[in-house]
Amino acid sequence: MFPVTRPRRLRISQEMRDMVSESTIQPNKLIMPVFVDENANSPKPIPSMPGIFRYPISGLADYLNSLESSGVRSILLFGIPSSKDEVGTSAYDENGVVQKAIRIAKESSTLITMADLCMCEYTSHGHCGILKGDVVDNDATIDVYAKIALTYAEAGADIVAPSGMMDGQVGRIRTALDKNGFKDISILAYSAKYASGLYGPFRDAADSKPGFGDRKSYQMDPRNIREAMREITLDINEGADMIMVKPALFYLDVLREARQRFDLPIVSYSVSGEYTMIKNAVSSGNLGESVINEAIGSIFRAGADMVITYFAQYLAEKL
Repeated sequence: MFPVTRPRRLRISQEMRDMVSESTIQPNKLIMPVFVDENANSPKPIPSMPGIFRYPISGLADYLNSLESSGVRSILLFGIPSSKDEVGTSAYDENGVVQKAIRIAKESSTLITMADLCMCEYTSHGHCGILKGDVVDNDATIDVYAKIALTYAEAGADIVAPSGMMDGQVGRIRTALDKNGFKDISILAYSAKYASGLYGPFRDAADSKPGFGDRKSYQMDPRNIREAMREITLDINEGADMIMVKPALFYLDVLREARQRFDLPIVSYSVSGEYTMIKNAVSSGNLGESVINEAIGSIFRAGADMVITYFAQYLAEKL
């Protein structure tokens, strides 16, 4: 008790605070999302995500080199294809946009290369799978996911990251990878992905807004946490190597609960809406830049081992 106990002794300088900090932001724990646009000839700014761009295939290597030079060690690739159809054929084209980007990343950098695995960017209707009427056919969709995963693995991806929230997607992909000689490819499962209102800027960036309806029949209800634990358990049992909670800042309670229950590495995705809110508040002068560290730090403090964030390069350069 005071005056013998004085917690302020451990806050007396920045060096002291750094030494005793309970959680830290480290560049090798940050994952940068990268949008690759097959239609682009130069970087295209994304109006709803200030400072974030779609990159052309031709300039991708230079951008990845700049990321690596900043201290970023991992990327998550998203593709915008030159053509779309009802069944997302270009998603599993061996010469598709993400497949090309994977090869460039592995040839030009030492970045750990993750590839988001979904169909919403590739289908003309914008939903995450094969439609049967107006409903996504779960079982037909996961068969296509397996085909996509194999093309990613063949291109050289280190990690495939299925994000469609289809039942059984992890097991179907794991079986396909193992049967085709890709037992060492990891799966990062978007296990607890909520039907959030925070994805709007991403859908602009990836041109993936659904043409009708919404995704609430396959993404999770934001009101639920026990359901998230069930989803995570299922993905682990199906062979996931890492699990994800998405979004991050509005779902720190879900992240904390997952950390207390599961031993696998946990990734949390600080999504586009979170980025845009913070970026706009800082740019307007209403908040200081320190809130960026505070926001991303809160995700690590809640239990994340890694964070996917559009601030990855900014933070790596600062650190």
